[in-house]
Amino acid sequence: MKIQLLPLLLLVAGLIAWIRPKGTESPPVQQPNILWISCEDMSPRLGCYGDTTIPTPNIDRLAREGIRYTNAFCTAGVCAPSRNAIITGMYQTSTGGHNMRTLYNTFPQQTGLPEAYSVVMPPEVKAFPEYLRARGYFTSNNAKTDYQFEEPPTVWDEVGNKAHWRNRKDQQPFFAVFNNVVTHESQVWARKDQPLRVDPSRISLPPYYPDTKTVRQDMARFYSNIRELDDWVGGLLKQLEEDGLLDKTIIFFWSDHGDGLPFVKREVYDRGIRVPLVVRFPDGRFAGTTRPELVSMIDLAPTVLRLAGMERPRHLQGRAILDGCGRRPVDSPLRTHVFAARDRMDTHYDRVRSVHDGRYQYVRNFYPEKPLYMDLDYRRQQPMMVDILRLRDEGKLNATQMLWFRPTKSAEELYDLRQDPHQLTNLADRPAYAAHLKRLRGEMDRWLTETGDLGGTEEKELIRRMWQGGDQPPVTEAPTFTRQGDKLHLACATPGASIGYKFVGEGSGWRVYSEPVTVPADRGITAVAMRIGYRRSPEVSIASLAEVRTR
Repeated sequence: MKIQLLPLLLLVAGLIAWIRPKGTESPPVQQPNILWISCEDMSPRLGCYGDTTIPTPNIDRLAREGIRYTNAFCTAGVCAPSRNAIITGMYQTSTGGHNMRTLYNTFPQQTGLPEAYSVVMPPEVKAFPEYLRARGYFTSNNAKTDYQFEEPPTVWDEVGNKAHWRNRKDQQPFFAVFNNVVTHESQVWARKDQPLRVDPSRISLPPYYPDTKTVRQDMARFYSNIRELDDWVGGLLKQLEEDGLLDKTIIFFWSDHGDGLPFVKREVYDRGIRVPLVVRFPDGRFAGTTRPELVSMIDLAPTVLRLAGMERPRHLQGRAILDGCGRRPVDSPLRTHVFAARDRMDTHYDRVRSVHDGRYQYVRNFYPEKPLYMDLDYRRQQPMMVDILRLRDEGKLNATQMLWFRPTKSAEELYDLRQDPHQLTNLADRPAYAAHLKRLRGEMDRWLTETGDLGGTEEKELIRRMWQGGDQPPVTEAPTFTRQGDKLHLACATPGASIGYKFVGEGSGWRVYSEPVTVPADRGITAVAMRIGYRRSPEVSIASLAEVRTR
């Protein structure tokens, strides 16, 4: 029988169109604007995640108009190591950024460390916004970095309290980061005298907290701060609308780790590393959808690069979770496990690793002889922490509330989150769960080896290696100039160095050098180089191209 080819092709095309997921008809935006709205120290305590303690209409709007991820996890339960992983797309345990923290106060009297140090990244590692700048993006960060290193001048066009997409060139695509600190742990006590926006009696307390007036007050303060955050998110969305950019910008909303509350922050249990993650596309594709796939926050960097039309650098350990059409890239397999780590916290050393498959979580304690609770000065500023410690000392905490204060830890822990969401019962020694224990133990062993976990190396030794045996970080070699015709070539002898340049009279900002530069014959140029963790090179300048030797 003779088949009419054209009708058959039309039928097949019609079937493809019919089965295509709703919202994917539009082609991907070329070099889309991308906005990161990040908050601090907040688990998914939002209406869109089922917590109705306090209204969060603006974040809920993002979820209603976007994609809500229900199994997103950070790689550390504390900010600086987590942010190190987010900005590099790599585990902080692979780069040396795992100790909390390095760049500001390492408590040298107690630890014997330098007052501060910038982690020396492996030479191939960059802060990923630099890749975007090299492709023409305007990158801005308002205002927190806290990446465990001083970023090179090539990473951001603007960083600070005035950084904004509005400062870019006309029609220039942007990657803008806005960080809000109102939900940070410190704001529970810093804002304790401000009016509450929720009744403390409405708070649902987890079983590991005693039910006291102070605990409820602090929890109500924390929720009130979340409401303040939501108002701020609404303000950013309004600015996008005023600028005619809401329908031209991909928006991410996320938190750097779990709640800034006792027995949550700094832990690698589910509650310390599970975070909200919402992505809204400008044309409504996949609006209101929920995705349960496992996501690690190291996936954010390759995802942004993919959305910007760029290839994933080979050294990245993260995986893109979205392409320009809002689907998961076919070359980016789903995760079967996510991993997290805890190391030095201020003055206290520990080494804990975790692997999570979405239901079961395995925790390995490398120092089981140490207590789980770390008596940190910073945390004792929180009134409910003081209250909990008082009740502990008076013998008034029940067995569940005393779990945090055990004098030692089990070498291995295993939890079934479906049956035990607060992780109160360790199943590691129960025969019925032996298969899960063996499986996750194997995943942990594989991950530790494949990622080159540096947690087993003493921090002083890590610094010695980073500084090549010296007592100061190395200095990046100064850039060198050569020319070929009217093209200026820049180079730096320090492996992994980023090179910035600017023409005479351009101001304080640096352009990213990624390819030879066309320089007018009579134009002067200045260059600088920096490898992450090294000190900046001296600046070098030429008055004109004529000064430079030919290649």
